[in-house]
Amino acid sequence: MTATAPVHEAVVHQAAVHEAAVHETVAHGLPVHALAVYDGSGVSGGLYSRVVGWADAAPHWLDRLVALWSLLGLGLFALLMLAAWWRARDGGPAMMARVLASAPVVLVAYVVNSGFKGVVEEVRPCAQLRVRDTLESCPGPGDWSFPSNHTVIAFAAAAALFLVDRRIGAVAAVAAVLMGASRVWVGVHYPHDVLVGAVVGVLVAVPLVLAAGRAGPLVAHARTGPLRPLLGAGAAAAVVGAGRPVGARRD
Repeated sequence: MTATAPVHEAVVHQAAVHEAAVHETVAHGLPVHALAVYDGSGVSGGLYSRVVGWADAAPHWLDRLVALWSLLGLGLFALLMLAAWWRARDGGPAMMARVLASAPVVLVAYVVNSGFKGVVEEVRPCAQLRVRDTLESCPGPGDWSFPSNHTVIAFAAAAALFLVDRRIGAVAAVAAVLMGASRVWVGVHYPHDVLVGAVVGVLVAVPLVLAAGRAGPLVAHARTGPLRPLLGAGAAAAVVGAGRPVGARRD
């Protein structure tokens, strides 16, 4: 990886990126509008340049490992959701309801984040700062940087899993941090893209997953029917009300 160009070149380069984005729009037959592309280099461009410099100096095996994780690491969260589902088969109905909501909640977080991307339209740092040899190919014009989709997905999944099973959620949280860091290391995101992406993922996931827990009675009913093999039998003592096992005496 070559060293990055000085950050002060960003202003000049932004005009070229803007023109390329317009040409891309025309090429796809879309209506031309004033693209309000945003230069994020003034927010964390210096830290970004430092990180890609570290990547440039890092051993080849480490760079390959980080790039592979950045490319395929989201699959781990799917596996952790499967593990949470398996454990929830022996848990209360609210726990299972939250597990079943986890994947749709992550999808909602992705859609919300895509909306933010379309509003801000921040140029990728590798394009803005002319970093030619990033570990991951620099996305083309119109593929905006802020916030990071990978980070949003990772942190939304981690937050959802933590509300289901704290052990699995802790593993997911570490993986989410590593995913966010990898997106800067491979050169396709600013640090602030990752930070805000983490916040978006958590803020979207937590209230939705908590709300999904209210569907516990529906899960409890479904466990008595043909979906029982999928949903499991649940805990031996179902929890009701304010956390009281069925049949417990009131004080």
